[in-house]
Amino acid sequence: MSAASAVQQPRAARAASPRDPIDGVLLLDKPRGLSSSQAMLVCRRLLGAAKAGHGGTLDPMASGLLPILVGEATKFAHDLLDADKTYAATLHLGQTSTTGDAEGQIVITGNALPTEPELVSALQRFEGPIAQRPPMHSALKHQGRPLYDYARSGVDVERATRTVVIHRIDLLVFEGEFVRLRVSCSKGTYIRTLAEDIGEAVGCGAWLSDLRREAVDSLSLDNGVSLDALEALDLVERRKRLMPLDSLVQRLPIVELDAAAALRLTQGQRLRLAPRTDDPPQRVRVVHANRLLGVAMLDGGVLISQRMIAAPTTG
Repeated sequence: MSAASAVQQPRAARAASPRDPIDGVLLLDKPRGLSSSQAMLVCRRLLGAAKAGHGGTLDPMASGLLPILVGEATKFAHDLLDADKTYAATLHLGQTSTTGDAEGQIVITGNALPTEPELVSALQRFEGPIAQRPPMHSALKHQGRPLYDYARSGVDVERATRTVVIHRIDLLVFEGEFVRLRVSCSKGTYIRTLAEDIGEAVGCGAWLSDLRREAVDSLSLDNGVSLDALEALDLVERRKRLMPLDSLVQRLPIVELDAAAALRLTQGQRLRLAPRTDDPPQRVRVVHANRLLGVAMLDGGVLISQRMIAAPTTG
């Protein structure tokens, strides 16, 4: 039985695993059909981790990179939620869907498909800041309930548009009614909505038939592992797939501290590192003896702790 199907097993039928306070980041290649929470729970069991979370929800119909945060890494989940993402998306042109994907009712529009130059021209208009209205079939909440609950009841909720940024759209494949794109975008971007808007822009309609997340910030699917491959390893080898905590904050500048200063910062004290400056505040990663202590704000020459991690643990 695969790791993915094991999530359906009764609790008593699952093999017992140790629960250790290990820390790190697993780059999971999530399969289609599992929610992010289900995939995280399987990984937690396979790793024997005492604590785990994930860095950014990936819809059950989507596959690809789902960072699994283990132990102290869960403190940096918000950083991944705010990070840019990269997706490979397949659009089905000439049709629309009531949900924007394969789960909805498909309607053939009968309108002419665009030529490749027409499609490329339309895609270019979506690069940069754009306004999006969140889809009804999404986990965004209204009055404490996710929108998809209302949608399943046939209730349409007014949704305000929001500004997202499409950094880049590359046309990978153009084969008649099927189009494959690579999209680099800001947080909060709904690729399903983008697919529908592109279909409207070229005049023939479109829905999202496949979605695969390739990157979250500097984390890449190139280093990912599937659930089945993870299950095939023994516990020691599984834990070797965990990346260190500082892989989550690679883009932040480093501030190195000596032992005394490191102790003061981890105890919640502010550190004066330089004469007061008018430089804008910036987030930094704080390091002592080649070990990540956490993330802090450097404001006017003063270092202020934000998220500090506990002493390192081993698996």
